[in-house]
Amino acid sequence: MYEPKTKETDNSVTEFIEHVENEKKKEDAYQLVEIFEEVTGYVAKMWGPSIIGFGSYHYKYASGHEGDAPLVGFSPRKAKISLYLSYESDERDTLLENFGKHTKGKSCIYVNKLADIDINVLKKLILHTVETYQNLYPNE
Repeated sequence: MYEPKTKETDNSVTEFIEHVENEKKKEDAYQLVEIFEEVTGYVAKMWGPSIIGFGSYHYKYASGHEGDAPLVGFSPRKAKISLYLSYESDERDTLLENFGKHTKGKSCIYVNKLADIDINVLKKLILHTVETYQNLYPNE
């Protein structure tokens, strides 16, 4: 049976951030925790060894595969900050037009530093993601 690698843990978010080597990235991580907590109303939790997540939802695919995941999150990785936000959609693409310097994947947006992006657009992306996943996977 498939066992997801990314599970919520009791590890300390602060301890994780304190081990980030780049001082600017560490500052950005603390600021992101504040932003995500303010917008979502959820307390930061570690998911797996390196993702800081907020809230959670339970998913179940038609294949029978199911598990839990954070509604939104981020990880201050060595190269870039990974923002785990809503998968590709027209609304996400529209918001990203005014987001600032970034690259994107299916469910990730990558930024070098917070100074490169519009924080108000980030807040809208976070809210959009939370609403999207809560609508897709309502608590049963």
